[in-house]
Amino acid sequence: MAVYTRLAAADIRAVLDAYSVGELTDFRGIGEGVTNSTYFVDTTLGAWVLTVFEDLEHRSLPFFMQLMDHLAGHGLPVIHPVARDDGGFLSEICNRPCALAYRLPGASVVEPGPAHCASLARVVAEMHRAASGSGLSQANPRDLAWIADNRPQLASVLTADQRALVDAELADQRAALAAYDGLPRTLIHADLFRDNVLFEGTRVTGVIDFFYACDEHTLFDLAVICCDWAFDADNQFHADCWAAFIAAYQQRCTLGQPEIDAWPRMLGAAALRFWVSRLIDYHFPRSAAAPNVHDPAPFERLLRQLRADPPALMPRQSS
Repeated sequence: MAVYTRLAAADIRAVLDAYSVGELTDFRGIGEGVTNSTYFVDTTLGAWVLTVFEDLEHRSLPFFMQLMDHLAGHGLPVIHPVARDDGGFLSEICNRPCALAYRLPGASVVEPGPAHCASLARVVAEMHRAASGSGLSQANPRDLAWIADNRPQLASVLTADQRALVDAELADQRAALAAYDGLPRTLIHADLFRDNVLFEGTRVTGVIDFFYACDEHTLFDLAVICCDWAFDADNQFHADCWAAFIAAYQQRCTLGQPEIDAWPRMLGAAALRFWVSRLIDYHFPRSAAAPNVHDPAPFERLLRQLRADPPALMPRQSS
């Protein structure tokens, strides 16, 4: 279970007193996620999600609440925080900040097809467009500098070959910074894996877990999506899924030669970021019983594959 903070009914009732959501009827911890403790909460007036923030700085939380509220206000199917009776979004439980949100319908998909990817692309494009007018700002907490800062810590758990791979990709990313200049930027999700998107059939009904959202290149969001949605567990690239995604995204957000040129290295940036994140979670967990720690090996293999043979941003159209 992704539950670090164990809650009792009395704890949850005390939080619910600040909201007009009815009386508690049931609650249960849920297994998704790595960073925060998450509970499904049922009341006499509806179904909700309660998130207890374990290691996010309290000062950064209003940004995430405001961003989700902004996107939901634009009609996007994103997790939407519930306002307290005093108008705020944040509460406290067991000496930790927490937030209540509307529970969205649907479920994540393990093996997405082209129709799922096209539906996701339309939502992502509209998220990028809507976020640009939010007036909000948040630095990327896991940028290239963060990876470089964690390189010494990882040295003790990596082989010489793995250390060489990290260093080679870091060098290539530094060399690519000039190519990234001028690429479109906005607030992006930055963590759009399959388990953060809910579907009913092939229609997106929910985008969740915005707690890595930040100011970044929109192309980085696409690279993260490509790494997870267009590659399977065996690192086989599904060109039909990626072609469906990029065609639908292009209907709303234009991609041009600068994006095409920067794409191979942006894929490397995404793979390196998640390989390093998972290495840290795996080798230096928050606690001995940390739940849902992902195996870092798949992203190491993917990074090697992307460095050798990256797929094109714009798949060639068959004649």
